[in-house]
Amino acid sequence: MDQHKLYRTIRSLAEQKFRTEDQLLGYILESIINIEEIPIKGGRIWKLESTPGTYRVTKQHGEMEHIKRNFRLRILDYPMFVQLARRGGSTLGAETHKYLRQRGIKTYAATGVGELVRWKGHDLYPYVIAINGDYLKNEMTYALNIIGNVVTSALKSRRIEHKAQQLAEDLDKAREIQKSILPEHELRFHNYDLYGVSLPDRVVGGDFFDYLQASDDKDRLGVVIGDAASKGLSAAAQALYVSGALRMGIEYQTKIGAFIGNINKLVNKTFSAEHFISMVYAELTNSDNGLVFYVNAGHNNPILLRAHPDEVEMLSATGQLLGPFPNEKYATEFTLMKKGDILLLHTDGITDASNESREMYGQQRLIKQLREHRGKSPREICQIILEDVQKFNKLVEYSDDKTLVVIKRTR
Repeated sequence: MDQHKLYRTIRSLAEQKFRTEDQLLGYILESIINIEEIPIKGGRIWKLESTPGTYRVTKQHGEMEHIKRNFRLRILDYPMFVQLARRGGSTLGAETHKYLRQRGIKTYAATGVGELVRWKGHDLYPYVIAINGDYLKNEMTYALNIIGNVVTSALKSRRIEHKAQQLAEDLDKAREIQKSILPEHELRFHNYDLYGVSLPDRVVGGDFFDYLQASDDKDRLGVVIGDAASKGLSAAAQALYVSGALRMGIEYQTKIGAFIGNINKLVNKTFSAEHFISMVYAELTNSDNGLVFYVNAGHNNPILLRAHPDEVEMLSATGQLLGPFPNEKYATEFTLMKKGDILLLHTDGITDASNESREMYGQQRLIKQLREHRGKSPREICQIILEDVQKFNKLVEYSDDKTLVVIKRTR
């Protein structure tokens, strides 16, 4: 028997697409019985049932009297099942079970399939392929070892692919959920035009922004930007939680500092200390003097570019990160925005983006871009800055979520 040829044949068979493992194994069994070089009269697939401690016949094929449907053997009453793992996965023996002998099975060869599982101190295979014939020789175990190894590899690949597919589907759902918590990019609020965008480094990320407005107050608009410290799904879960808490809390808001303090307590109770969040909450008002209140909870300083004179102000932290310090008090500061002033909120994925020389994009380059394009709309400013950051960062393997919100007083 050409072992290499047998390997190629079985591998080709195992690569066929089937809905279930049982269907694949049944196809393999039927195919190997039909291989002329292997003197087989019939065969069976035994499937482990660990709870009752049995193996059950799920498939059978060949020139033999069929075993009754769903016939079972107790593991401890049939030593072959326990001995397979000890003998390297395949074995050859004389049939001892009375009922099976009545069905014409005098000798058998068997091989274990699948990754071993532990059952009451024994290593067992999830499946066993057993064949019978008139002249089975020891060389048959070589063939069965090849069959067992190839089919085991195929089952493992199927499970990995299935898990990958499930993960992809879960990520798609997570991405849709995360998209749902982000507002429309563009918004007009009285004298202000706003545009925000968030680009996750992975399928989902920990950056978020939102526009918040109480249903009975059209003269105040909250603009929030945040960054969860963790990555991927964990960060996305934090972002979703905080975004939901903010949307609920805005309806009951009185003082901004107390509002953010309550969010901080929720984050502290819900997440571990290392899963903190940095955040800025800025509140625009419908006032002639352009009054803007803000709380900065350990986040990157928002950049306020003045139209006249051409100066930059930084809205520095007014409290610590959300999460690790449950009793933190958050001071509320204010600034005034005149016509033409631009307020830029961003996460550290913008300023910390690095190039192949390990140089960071940095705050000064961000301010330079903001100055050069101050005459453009918030949408255009966001797109220009993100494009510049992406070009700067494109040759570097590591990157982070990138989020920008541009607020411009236009009237």
